[in-house]
Amino acid sequence: MDRPDITIVIPALNEEKTIPYFIKETEKVRKSLGMEFEYLFIDDGSTDGTLEMLKKLSKASDTVHYISFSRNFGKEAAIYAGLSHAKGELVAIMDADLQDPPSLLPEMIRSIREDGVDCVGTRRVSRKGEPKIRSFFARCFYRLINRLSKTEVVDGARDYQLMNRKVVEAILSMGEYNRFSKGIFGWVGYKKKWLEYENVERVAGETKWSFWKLFAYAIDGIVAFSTAPLTFASLVGTLFCLVAFIMIIVIVIKTLAFGDPTSGWPSMVCILLLVSGVQLFCIGILGQYLAKTYLETKKRPIYLVAEQELGEETR
Repeated sequence: MDRPDITIVIPALNEEKTIPYFIKETEKVRKSLGMEFEYLFIDDGSTDGTLEMLKKLSKASDTVHYISFSRNFGKEAAIYAGLSHAKGELVAIMDADLQDPPSLLPEMIRSIREDGVDCVGTRRVSRKGEPKIRSFFARCFYRLINRLSKTEVVDGARDYQLMNRKVVEAILSMGEYNRFSKGIFGWVGYKKKWLEYENVERVAGETKWSFWKLFAYAIDGIVAFSTAPLTFASLVGTLFCLVAFIMIIVIVIKTLAFGDPTSGWPSMVCILLLVSGVQLFCIGILGQYLAKTYLETKKRPIYLVAEQELGEETR
């Protein structure tokens, strides 16, 4: 097949139930547009029948291709792999669960071809159907990272993007091991337009993102795009050193003037616990940055392929 109009990159982890719905709905859009689509599924170490289904779809159509990882490397690695092998003039990133509505594709394509933008992103204006506690922490995360980082991360932004080759190449040039795509999309810049839509629930299956996975992902995002926590740790350390110095002077003067009573040990224990807790907190911040640096210096591959079918690049 010659270069398709659009390559759709679809990270998939145990999405056996959702893939048929995704293909059906996206094909409706493709036929209405009269364009050539390439479907590039990235099997991120699925343990259900996802890979077998992709093999069947690939044999039945020369527009469906797949890459299967040797194990689960995460969605960030899947996005990078998909962008690396996408052949289309334009490249879209979509989830297979239809939370990224294919019906938005015509407007996204029109924006790039007629409005002169390089990338069209999508963002949810509501979190209907999502647990309230999860929505609360998500909003807190976006407020926090936008205060700490110079790179804007739009509240409610999805990985659902449509971009031209210029943006794709810019993203691929950022070959870091610890990836946070929402930050990378903002960091590369270029002309961008946002489309807003109401939250859509999964068509089938269950989400792979638990609260703790999202929490760890948020920490990765902050560490990847801000050094403000390091500055905070330094300021807190300086402040406590200053307070300790002042307290030493006060204690010396008090002892010389009034003697050295044994009372006051409970307050002393509380102060020690507080200072120790702050020290451990700051060491933890330093540890996060040190751990990320350690992983980067290993120069390990972002992902490993077990098997793939990419048309002419079949292995």
